[in-house]
Amino acid sequence: MKIAFHGAARAVTGSKHLITLTNQTQILLDCGMFQGMGESTEKLNSYFGFEPSKVTYMILSHAHIDHCGLLPRLVAEGFKGKIFCTPATMDLARILLMDSAKIQEQDAEYANRKRPQNEEVEEALYTEEDVIQTLSQFKIIDYDASFDICPEVTVCFTDAGHIVGSAAVHLTIREEGKSTRLTFSGDVGRYGDLILKSPQIFSQADYIIMESTYGDSLHKDLEPIENMLREIIQHTCIEKRGKVVIPAFSVGRTQELLYALNNLELKHQLPAVPVYVDSPLSIQATEVLKNHPEVYNNGVKEVMKTDEDPFSFKGLKFIESVAESKALNNDNRPCVIISASGMAEGGRVRHHIRNTIGDQKNTILMVGYASPGSLAGRLMAGDKQVYLFRENLDVVAEVRSIRSMSAHGDYEDLLQFLSSQDPALVKQLFLVHGEYPVQQHFAKRLNEHGFKQVVIPEYHRVFDCETEPAWSI
Repeated sequence: MKIAFHGAARAVTGSKHLITLTNQTQILLDCGMFQGMGESTEKLNSYFGFEPSKVTYMILSHAHIDHCGLLPRLVAEGFKGKIFCTPATMDLARILLMDSAKIQEQDAEYANRKRPQNEEVEEALYTEEDVIQTLSQFKIIDYDASFDICPEVTVCFTDAGHIVGSAAVHLTIREEGKSTRLTFSGDVGRYGDLILKSPQIFSQADYIIMESTYGDSLHKDLEPIENMLREIIQHTCIEKRGKVVIPAFSVGRTQELLYALNNLELKHQLPAVPVYVDSPLSIQATEVLKNHPEVYNNGVKEVMKTDEDPFSFKGLKFIESVAESKALNNDNRPCVIISASGMAEGGRVRHHIRNTIGDQKNTILMVGYASPGSLAGRLMAGDKQVYLFRENLDVVAEVRSIRSMSAHGDYEDLLQFLSSQDPALVKQLFLVHGEYPVQQHFAKRLNEHGFKQVVIPEYHRVFDCETEPAWSI
């Protein structure tokens, strides 16, 4: 058995890990799009590092674009196998991939209108037709239901607690008279998440592919999320008469914000200002979450005993049309605007940031991970000037962050996720989905907890489980 790392290798995006069995069966774990990688992003998304037509099966941990966003391109380039995921992941992937296809096609059309005559025609990564074909290849598997995808391989999903439908993937691989267990963590959520159940324990694994996004961080804030939201809204909207603009991922983060704001209203602590969700995709994602109450933790279930919709409150309005979105920028009244994307690399939120960044009465509030090269990452880093819509803009507005609002577990969560494992029985633990310096810190921490064979594979690295000696840092 060989494992190749074709994405999320010393980076937090483009998740792709390819397992090749002795009989040449190939199993691809995730097929994510690279995002926020600057000028190299397009090149990274155009080259898989393997032949899609030779992939036998594809297993999807969850529906975030950095994990599923290149599936339609995989299909367009020849992959004809089944795509296995949980029911909620399929529901989310449907809306996220269709939205992504529209963006690809619109970007290509815009680039072609602007291109000089001597330059090549820009093509979309994939089309809506590619997405439709991709969705026809999906096959759903419930949590905790072992399923034989072929005679040699059994797959089982456990809840990873990251977003609705997210799963850790557990493979039992039978070849040459022996059985090997491999676990892919996907993205690990928080223990004590606002909405979702905590990650499940899992059986002993021989090999583990482990995410490490926050492998050197603790999500500790001085105040609970609700208190911080109330203080920021009160300070900006009531005292300064400004706007709060929140770049937020359509899946997960937006729903957490709505749930926290709803709780403030239930306690009669929500400042009386309009709250706008300016993202059609967020509206659809919120409906998916409402349609899968099986993922709710006990806290949400308790709220729902007295509030049938914990994601709605007085003063909330969903914005769908472009005209309504533009109107928000012409309205100077205090308000809260929640808009995608979370890293502010695309979408309507970039217009709202441009409209508010030059006035000190406004606040731009970050509520999750942002890669260092993204607009959100540069704002979080304290840059005094950012490049947006072909302009250098001075950062005059307040920039705040609530770092505990992350769908990714911190290093304590990651260690708890691994607590069901006997480190001495893990032949190799591969760290993926993390910035390299962060991974180095986490690898040392894992060593201290008994995991001695820890490696941080580089892009396109191949590990042969049979012939290659164990790696370690």
